[in-house]
Amino acid sequence: MMEKDAKIYVAGHRGMVGSAIVRELERQGYTNLITRTHKELDLCRQDQVEAFFEKEKPEYVFLAAAKVGGIVANESALADFMYDNMILEMNVIHSAWKNGCKKLEFLGSSCIYPRMAPQPMKESCLLTSELEKTNEAYALAKISGLKYCEFLNRQYGTDYISVMPTNLYGPNDNYHPTHSHVLPALIRRFHEAKEQNLPYVTCWGDGSPLREFLYVDDLADLCVFLMNNYSGNETVNAGTGKELTIKALTELVAEVIGYTGEIRWDPSKPNGTPRKLLDVSKSAALGWTYKTELREGIRLSYEDFLNNPMRAER
Repeated sequence: MMEKDAKIYVAGHRGMVGSAIVRELERQGYTNLITRTHKELDLCRQDQVEAFFEKEKPEYVFLAAAKVGGIVANESALADFMYDNMILEMNVIHSAWKNGCKKLEFLGSSCIYPRMAPQPMKESCLLTSELEKTNEAYALAKISGLKYCEFLNRQYGTDYISVMPTNLYGPNDNYHPTHSHVLPALIRRFHEAKEQNLPYVTCWGDGSPLREFLYVDDLADLCVFLMNNYSGNETVNAGTGKELTIKALTELVAEVIGYTGEIRWDPSKPNGTPRKLLDVSKSAALGWTYKTELREGIRLSYEDFLNNPMRAER
């Protein structure tokens, strides 16, 4: 268990996941949190990361920093996604190990699992068949980080763990028109359609893919729980174990936002993976389950979107 005054470094504290982890740690009474902005510490620079760890020597590390984006961003910047994520995570994990970090938790993504993995996806299906091509670069980087944690455990007896979240949403999400994920993109689109009184909104694909969504504060709760209660080489899935079609999600977002126009579908645009559901029996067996239902989570996210000064510029 982490002591309440233990020195805890949250990498990526300004992102959606990192900021939720900071909120959760503070809520639980942890008092000695270390954070650095990208300007203060570029995690892609090995010399900067080494100097930071030598000076601060955090006892616990939550590695939530990453270069992320939706389908468009992933497909158009494959090399950048792979390089930035690989370098960043290797720098942090290696420096943590070199400086005697007691425990590190690495955050990945459910895109690490094979495109046609049996559903719901168990942690053990990792690397059993090929990845989804559209985000292969990001997935390979995340798999490398997860494996590096596992190999350090095996070779040096460290206690480094990893957690693989499903699709996330919530406060501090990215609402960029082209570089955001499906749920924040829908929130923005329906909000603008409502404001502009548009008669219809066109969405990508045919609405048939099935997706699972986890509210980011629930993930943060699990992250702290795992740091205190789990050790092992295999990753832990973070999700709800529930799924819905993109069509049903779209209708739910429109309803929460109060958009009453028509929803049209453009089947010439890509659908992405047909189904992505995580098997969450492992976290359930450890004693954890999610709290926030999707409708309530979307309501909270929309509230955050309306109060988010960055949304216009992003």
